[in-house]
Amino acid sequence: MNADAPVGVLDGYKVLDFTQYVAGPTVTLMMAEMGAEIIKVEIAPGGDKTRLAPTQLNGRSGYYVQHNRGKKSLCVDPKAPDGLEILKELVAKVDVVVENFAPGVIGRMGLGWETVKSINPRAVMCSVSAFGQTGPLAAQPGFDTLGAAYAGITSMGGEPNGPPYVVMAAIGDVSTGAHAMGAIACALLYRERSGRGQYLDLSLLDTYFHYHEASVQIHSLSKGAYKPTRSGLHNFYLAPVGVFKAQKVHIIIMCPMDHIFALLCNAMGRPELAQDPRFIDNDSRVKNCPALVREIESWIASLPSDAAALAAMREHRVPCAPVLSVEEAIKHPHLRERGTIRKVSDRILGEFELPGFALRFSDFPTPLDLQAPFLGEHNAEVLSHYLGYTPERIAELDRRGVIRSDPH
Repeated sequence: MNADAPVGVLDGYKVLDFTQYVAGPTVTLMMAEMGAEIIKVEIAPGGDKTRLAPTQLNGRSGYYVQHNRGKKSLCVDPKAPDGLEILKELVAKVDVVVENFAPGVIGRMGLGWETVKSINPRAVMCSVSAFGQTGPLAAQPGFDTLGAAYAGITSMGGEPNGPPYVVMAAIGDVSTGAHAMGAIACALLYRERSGRGQYLDLSLLDTYFHYHEASVQIHSLSKGAYKPTRSGLHNFYLAPVGVFKAQKVHIIIMCPMDHIFALLCNAMGRPELAQDPRFIDNDSRVKNCPALVREIESWIASLPSDAAALAAMREHRVPCAPVLSVEEAIKHPHLRERGTIRKVSDRILGEFELPGFALRFSDFPTPLDLQAPFLGEHNAEVLSHYLGYTPERIAELDRRGVIRSDPH
C-alpha cells in the first residue's frame, strides 16, 4: 500500500477537541474513524470525567475507551497563562474546534468563537450543548434525558395512563454528535468554496425534536384538537404497528399501509381479515386496534413456536423483528458480519467488543485500528510537532503543572 495514501475520507483534517462524556466525543470519534487527526484537550489535572466511569479494569474505563478511541490526549491547564497560550497556538494550526462545555464556558476560558475566528478565520467551530447557545434554557445544566423531556419525546413512551418511560440508551447524545459531525463536514465543504470558517450551534433538544416524524404536524394541522401522547405498545396513528406478545418473546410488526396489512393477513392464513369492516383501512384498524391485536396474538399463540411466526411473516414479506436483548443483539450474525459489533484491543483492557462504525465508504472498507489515549499521553508529541516546543520547554511546563500526564 502507498504510504502516502489517505486512511479515510477526512485524512489530513486536524481537530482540536474540547469534549467530554458522550455527545461531544461522538463528534470527534466519528471524525477519527474517518481518518481525521484529533487532539483531545483534557483539562488538568484529571481530564475527561469518564475516565472514572464503569466498567473499570486495572484503573482503565471501558466507557472512556469506547468514546475516545483514535484521539491524542493533551492534558493542559487553560487557567495558566502558558496553558491558554498553548491552546491559542493550536487553534491556529487546526481545521476544526469542537467543544461541549455548558454555554459560555469556552468563552470564559478565553477561546470563544470571536477569539477562534480572529486567530484562524478558516476554522470551523462547533459547540454541542443540551439546549443550545441561545434561548431561555441555554444556561441550564443538561443531559440527554433532559433534552428528550423538553422535546416531548419522553412523553410519547409508556402506557397511556402510566408514567413516561426513559430509554436506557444515549440516543440524543449519539445522534446529536452525528448531526454535529455532518454539520462540520458541510461547513468544511463550504470553506473549500468560500475560504471562510464558521460557527455551528448544535443542541440535543433541537435534534430530539426533529424525531417527531408525525406528532407535530398532526397537532398543528388539527389546530390543536389532536394531542399526541403515549399509547403503550402500539402506534397511535397507524395499525398494526407495535409490539406483540409472542410465546416466549415480543415481536414488532410494522404494517402501516393497507397492502402490507394484506401481506400479514396472508401470512396468518386469514386473507379475509383484510376485507373485514373493522380492519378495512388504517383509520378502522386504529379505532379497532385492541381487536386487531387479539387476532394477531391469537395467531402467534396457535403456532408451534415464535420462530414459526417469524418465518411465516418473513415468507410473505411482512416487516417484523424479534425484540432482542443487548446480549442477543451482540451475538446476532447480521450485526457481526457487517461489523456493527466489532472487537477492539486496548492496551490495558485487552480484547472486548464495542459498537462499530456505522458509516460505510467503498474506498475505505476496512475500519481503522484506533487506540484510546492515556491522560496526557501525547503532550510532548503535540507540543513539539505542532508548536515546535523543545524538550526542555515541555519538561518545564510539566514541572509547573501547566501540562499533566498519567501513563495508565
